[in-house]
Amino acid sequence: MSDQQDPEAPRNVNFTIVPDDTGDQSRTYANFCAISHTPFDFTLTFCEVLPPTEQELRAAGGTHTLKAPVRARIVVPVQFVPNLIAALTEHMRVYSESSPPPNWPRGPVH
Repeated sequence: MSDQQDPEAPRNVNFTIVPDDTGDQSRTYANFCAISHTPFDFTLTFCEVLPPTEQELRAAGGTHTLKAPVRARIVVPVQFVPNLIAALTEHMRVYSESSPPPNWPRGPVH
């Protein structure tokens, strides 16, 4: 038996995928995420929640519902979700174990 592979046979090749960030995509701030799913995918709807105005509070009085502007809606396949959770968990671990840089002002960063 020969050790040579069939040139027509599919090969397994591993790649590391990195963002091709050209800087032309703007950042979008969100401080709320609503999550829904179908049997095939998860939808993450990112919103920006601001302090409600008096008018918004009066309008929401009956329903107790405030609307937040949608900033981005991302749909990912179900198979993607475990890797997303693992990556977020790992980044949160590293973040929580790190100390702020010297001369970093206290308070929230937006």
